[in-house]
Amino acid sequence: MESQSLNVGEYVDRMALLLDLQITDEYRDGVVANFEKIKAIAHLVNSFPLPEDIEIAPVFEP
Repeated sequence: MESQSLNVGEYVDRMALLLDLQITDEYRDGVVANFEKIKAIAHLVNSFPLPEDIEIAPVFEP
């Protein structure tokens, strides 16, 4: 998979426009900061290697 750079500020602006969601200037920086954290967490989860022979569990039991 090719690594692509994501401009989180642009992403937030475009998603707000797409969803017709008004994000005022006083909250925009906080929203962008939260999406930066989400991006870092998603990268950690997506970069975790899984063996090729792994099988999904039919039922989740904690």
